[in-house]
Amino acid sequence: MEILLLLIYAGIVWLIFFKFKLLPWNTVTQVIVYIIPVVAISLLILFLNIVAPSSHDVRVLNYNVEVVPTVTGKVIEVPVKPNQHVKKGDVLFKIDPEPFQLKINNLEARIPYLEAKVISAKAYDKELEQQIAAATSNISVIDAQLELAIKREQQTQELATLGAGSKFDYEQAQANLRNLQAQKAVAQSQRLQYLQKISAVSSDGELSEITQARADLEQAKVELREAQWKLTQTVFYAPADGRVVNLQLRPGAMAVQLPLKPVMTFIEDEQWLVALYSQNEIRYVKHGDPAEVALRTYPNHIIKCEVEHIVWANAQGQITASGKLPDTQETHFEEGRFAVRLKVLEDDKDLFLAPGAVGAGAIYTEHGKLIHLVRKVIVRVSTKLDWLVLKLH
Repeated sequence: MEILLLLIYAGIVWLIFFKFKLLPWNTVTQVIVYIIPVVAISLLILFLNIVAPSSHDVRVLNYNVEVVPTVTGKVIEVPVKPNQHVKKGDVLFKIDPEPFQLKINNLEARIPYLEAKVISAKAYDKELEQQIAAATSNISVIDAQLELAIKREQQTQELATLGAGSKFDYEQAQANLRNLQAQKAVAQSQRLQYLQKISAVSSDGELSEITQARADLEQAKVELREAQWKLTQTVFYAPADGRVVNLQLRPGAMAVQLPLKPVMTFIEDEQWLVALYSQNEIRYVKHGDPAEVALRTYPNHIIKCEVEHIVWANAQGQITASGKLPDTQETHFEEGRFAVRLKVLEDDKDLFLAPGAVGAGAIYTEHGKLIHLVRKVIVRVSTKLDWLVLKLH
């Protein structure tokens, strides 16, 4: 565009000074003729970079997902092909489900056994409580008999001493007393055994055997739910609309649950079209401002856009969190740029934008609309030059 303006200016100068000779061609007029285009074009470019800033770093960015299986197993099916477009929910690959189904079958068979074990432990607990109650009651009866036997033994002893009773009755009372004492010792021993069995109780008052049985049952149920979930993970679905690239997975390969070893890369359709600008170029840029982009993948094609938002942050504004004091010494680095996200308008919404495509573009602010035409001509001339492939081989 600058060359075109210079040619128009040169034509006007030729008409004035050489064709019609309206003014003399001397030193003064020569200096003026040379200074005018330099100053005018310099001012034009300076104002143009403010009211219609351009960027020679426009990029097409896509979200990508490194596909890592959530379970490890042998791949039995890969129904997609490299670079094939798929919809959200389409199957990307399948892992052999048989080992996971066997785990489910094993747990489903084990759970009824553990439930029966819990019931049995509860029944055993009740039986022990009944036995303790019976032993306690037996001891109470024996204590009453002992109290009577002690009195009987004392009475017969006094009578035998006074000659009012027989010695045989006294010996019989002593034998009964020793017998009851032995019965009490046996009853106490039995009650102690029952108490020892029931003494290992949980904080809820349940037998440790019941607690363990219930814990085993709950653990088996959790393992069953986990196994059922893992079975669902043997089929991996597309997380969004997009396409698979770098597809090297084949049936028979082992898909490993390892983040450092993705089995494929999935490129989503959702895109970012961003233009990178120096920090003093976007002072007047606002949401909704019209923009134009020329990508090298589409020579001589202008993509109509509008400003969606400005990403007001870059890496230079970040301080790494650490226990050290911030390093404030002077460092030499280039000024970081800010990204302006552009939204493609309806006319070009269905245009395929290859992830990684680059080009140039411009944003037209609300200021200086009279000179926006200059920027539009520059953008269109630059995209026509994209037809040229400057290689010698």
